[in-house]
Amino acid sequence: MSQSLPVTFAEVRAAAERLRGVAHHTPVLTSRTLNALVGREVFFKCENFQRGGSFKFRGAYNRLAQLSAAERARGVVAFSSGNHAQGVALAARLWGIRATIVMPDDAPLVKIEATRGYGAEIVVYNRLTGNREALARELVEARGAILVPPFNDPHIIAGQGTAALELLTDVPDLDALIAPVGGGGLLAGCAIAAKHLQPAIQLFGVEAVGADDARQSLQRGEIVHISPPMTIADGIRTQAIGTLTFPILRALVNDIVLVNDEEILDAVRFALTRLKIVVEPTGAVPIAAVMQQRLPADCRRVGIIVSGGNISEQVLRML
Repeated sequence: MSQSLPVTFAEVRAAAERLRGVAHHTPVLTSRTLNALVGREVFFKCENFQRGGSFKFRGAYNRLAQLSAAERARGVVAFSSGNHAQGVALAARLWGIRATIVMPDDAPLVKIEATRGYGAEIVVYNRLTGNREALARELVEARGAILVPPFNDPHIIAGQGTAALELLTDVPDLDALIAPVGGGGLLAGCAIAAKHLQPAIQLFGVEAVGADDARQSLQRGEIVHISPPMTIADGIRTQAIGTLTFPILRALVNDIVLVNDEEILDAVRFALTRLKIVVEPTGAVPIAAVMQQRLPADCRRVGIIVSGGNISEQVLRML
């Protein structure tokens, strides 16, 4: 692995030490039914059981843990459709830091309420007409706060990579690891960890049809910006991957595959009825990819990062 990448395995390992005793070491589940259905051994790393309901707590806590006392006193600002919002809000509460979160007005109500419940101030914007990053930077400048981006930060990426570090510690010798891709922080961090621990492992990202900015970016060799995408998987409705995550994905990831909303809902339903776990649509994206046989045949033992479980009542009614 190239040492010129923006994040190193040593940083992932250091993040794991900061998170020890704070983040949950989430369980790994299996399903004989799914294994028989797809002809593979599948291992679900259940970040839906993480604090805040998703993997995002890992990166947020790792970022805030490295702020100085003076920086913590200034407060933090983040922008997010939901899970990063909750992760930052919870981590900020643990550190006694004031948090302000910029969220789209169409974010799932369950995520807005949870973020507010952790004590954060919420500033709402329109996803189609507003610029969340610009609004967040205005707040940072006006308040003198620290910006905590959702994915384009080395400490965030390293924190997310601890999910793969745990998975491969619990279940070694995987042929492939698969995760959803929004801004790329989860997949980038997991790729750093996985390739260090198991150099031969194949890495795959999954996007929703119509939200395939990462796939287009890897195909073109440059970051591609798309219009605000519409998909039930709200956690991956990003318009572009990060300048830090892109080189990691380009260097380490084998492919980005696509699933549609119907396939995503089928995966949510399968997780609920057969695994007996609640998985939000974004968390079900890689499950859908495995169920729809989007991986190469030689990937016999597959690890799935189930990214979160913060599902809305609206989606539950669709099942």
